[in-house]
Amino acid sequence: MPNMKMVELGENRSVIRDLFEYGLKRKKEVGAERVYDFSLGNPSIPAPQKVNETLISLIEHTESTALHGYSSAPGDPAVRKAVAESINRRFKRTQTADDIYMTCGAAASLTISLHALLCEGEEVIIFSPFFPEYKVFVEKAGGVVRTVGAREKDFGPDLDAFKSAVNAKTRAVIINSPNNPSGAVVTSEDLRAISEFLKEKQKIFGAPIYILSDEPYRELVYGGVEVPYVMNFYENTLVCYSYSKSLSLPGERIGYIALCHEAQEREKVFAAICGAGRALGYVCAPVLFQKMLLSCLEEKTDLSAYEQNKNLLYRALCDMGYTCVKPEGAFYLFIKAPGGDDAAFCEQAKKHDLLIVPSASFGLPGYMRIAYCVSLQTIQNALPAFRELAKEYNL
Repeated sequence: MPNMKMVELGENRSVIRDLFEYGLKRKKEVGAERVYDFSLGNPSIPAPQKVNETLISLIEHTESTALHGYSSAPGDPAVRKAVAESINRRFKRTQTADDIYMTCGAAASLTISLHALLCEGEEVIIFSPFFPEYKVFVEKAGGVVRTVGAREKDFGPDLDAFKSAVNAKTRAVIINSPNNPSGAVVTSEDLRAISEFLKEKQKIFGAPIYILSDEPYRELVYGGVEVPYVMNFYENTLVCYSYSKSLSLPGERIGYIALCHEAQEREKVFAAICGAGRALGYVCAPVLFQKMLLSCLEEKTDLSAYEQNKNLLYRALCDMGYTCVKPEGAFYLFIKAPGGDDAAFCEQAKKHDLLIVPSASFGLPGYMRIAYCVSLQTIQNALPAFRELAKEYNL
């Protein structure tokens, strides 16, 4: 008899993944150009040319055993040192290689971090709307999710609700900025308020409370918006980073955990990270892509296409009568579902071959997520379908 909890997770798949699979099937039936798939946050912008050139050079000029063999369990020491130095340059930090653990992307970073920090029954606060897998990750680590809402006007954290949620069982808070699915960026003011409150509560409870800063969209911001670096506000911070979006490499699964150098009992916490990586089998992140990072750490994809997509889709949908808070980052629009029933609306949208994600799994029913990391032509072709759908709901 298999583990029934795992059976349940396997049979009740991600709504996003199910919609994506439906889209693949539908494209075979009616043609890819007639299906408008906004389901998956899969970058459409190519990786920077330097990434490709570096990979080719590594393959052509590096000894095979050095390129395809194991690295140290936490990652290649030179890569960890380079990551720490990049963080220090960009955010005025004092990180060292011993604060960095290389991972298979942000999902592995979060999973390792949660297993490293949580004891059975301890609580993790997450702000809705949130990436649905947070609940899976927390519960698998033995934790309990406590959800806190957001302000409807800008999807910033509801600070009063947050303060009411923190208690003696609170061990961690997950912050995702820019946010998936809303595109909201947590402001310095909100981050300072969260940090100061947690510092007070740590003293009262006599135990650390950690912030896990989930940052795969850090570089995807528009209009000069700045994403505050959480370590500069709060010492007990672990940054969970992925190059999936900044370098358009989602399939390569490369990222890191950065533990704040000033964190309480830093050496023990890092040992716990190494132990969790060992227990979960998340050791030795892909070496080829670790070595690629030595030349490409601060490369970025060209965001102009995402910004063009965002502006076109946001203006067009608002003109049609849809309601949306303009996102500051990431590549999603989070829109109120006409009629209030997100599942029913998204099911109706499928009749127009519009594939958009209902919001209930993000912890905030009544909305829908549109991933605009698609071609401009897809958006242009989809607008008549959005218009017809708006008419059906009398917008």
